[in-house]
Amino acid sequence: MIASTRPSTQVLSHVLAVDDDPAIREAIGDYLARNDLRVTVVPDGLSMRAVLNREVVDLVILDVRLQAEEGMAIARSLRESSAISIIMLTGQTEEADRVMGLEFGADDYVTKPFSPRELLARIRAVLRRRQPQVRQGRPEGVRAYRFDGWELNLNTRKLCTREGEIVPLSNGEFSLLVVFLGASNRVLSRDQLLDLSRLHGDDVYNRSVNTQIHRLRCKLTRDSRQPAYIRTERGAGYVFCMPVEIVC
Repeated sequence: MIASTRPSTQVLSHVLAVDDDPAIREAIGDYLARNDLRVTVVPDGLSMRAVLNREVVDLVILDVRLQAEEGMAIARSLRESSAISIIMLTGQTEEADRVMGLEFGADDYVTKPFSPRELLARIRAVLRRRQPQVRQGRPEGVRAYRFDGWELNLNTRKLCTREGEIVPLSNGEFSLLVVFLGASNRVLSRDQLLDLSRLHGDDVYNRSVNTQIHRLRCKLTRDSRQPAYIRTERGAGYVFCMPVEIVC
């Protein structure tokens, strides 16, 4: 089993609530924060995406009837780009919204007006159901890796620089970086990189590992001739030569 050279950092599950009603945002934020959850509340999809770009989020509570942007479109886009759990907030008589939300990939829904206790119970149930799926797709259920001020968010599959900029990664680059970060300061052979990256469901094996690593080096440093993070061990393979922090 691949393990980091540093111990895991245990953190509270992070819930992001998106609702344009200030009273509902305040109620959700206060109640969830009192019940061992980290919670962020925002009024619209634009603010939601800003949080997702800089934070590790486990579950999104999303109001279907947002004024600035259609909540259903946000849900569909969110599901297409990430594995984050989604609970929809719908009107009591809006059966079509509930059905459509589930078809777009929402994990559950709660009808307004709702009991905070029911919402909390549904959040916990969704997080419990998602945990085995998460662990199948990442080492030890890891939510993110951090190194030298950078962060790779495994929920959103986004790499963020120390300046807060998003670096786009192909599927192959993402898979290889996950492997490297999960085995920092360990030499990995080409065959190991091919085999381990395949565990993440990406079609890396039919491409050159050297090419993928060159691309990663270019994205992680301005001068690929002097890679700061991925070092070549002649005749042995490659090593990610930087301490890595795991966020579980």
